[in-house]
Amino acid sequence: MRSELIDGSANRETIPVEPAPAIGIACRKAGSAVQLGQHFDIRHRVFVQEQAVFAGSDLDEHDQRESVIRLLGYCDGVPAGTVRLFEVDPASGLWQGDRLAVLEAYRVRGLGAPLVRCAVATAGARGGRRMTAHIQLGNVTFFHRLGWTAVDEPEIYAGLVHQPMSIALPDPDEGAAIVRALGLGISAKGP
Repeated sequence: MRSELIDGSANRETIPVEPAPAIGIACRKAGSAVQLGQHFDIRHRVFVQEQAVFAGSDLDEHDQRESVIRLLGYCDGVPAGTVRLFEVDPASGLWQGDRLAVLEAYRVRGLGAPLVRCAVATAGARGGRRMTAHIQLGNVTFFHRLGWTAVDEPEIYAGLVHQPMSIALPDPDEGAAIVRALGLGISAKGP
């Protein structure tokens, strides 16, 4: 993170400035209070207001855990999507991804796939071996194209029918490289 002078004078206080996400699509960990607010706002807009999956709030016990990782996806610098992930079983390297949400106006911009790839790579970079997710039936084909496979039969999750799916995670070095690349940004045409 770099600092900039408030008024350009060398004698003035400096304030930290976060580097702007690249033009196109970028995915980064939400760490600041502002970014966490954006993460929760996007989820609320998609899962409560638009889809009515949850009444009032989509927050659950996982949101209280500091170990949960929240990623933000940006389109031309605008926070437009999010996903969260967390470790389920350290012994087996099992992680779960959930709450993938992209604001309606940005769904045609191709943000969903980089967000999913970033979640998978982040878990891999942290030594995970497999990730699971509960996928709304309308999104199963999208996840198949990203390398996920269906496991078990569809089930009710958050009041809707979801397909449990899973993917093998990249090794830590490969995962870290993917996370770095997605953090720097990709053009709208792809990596």
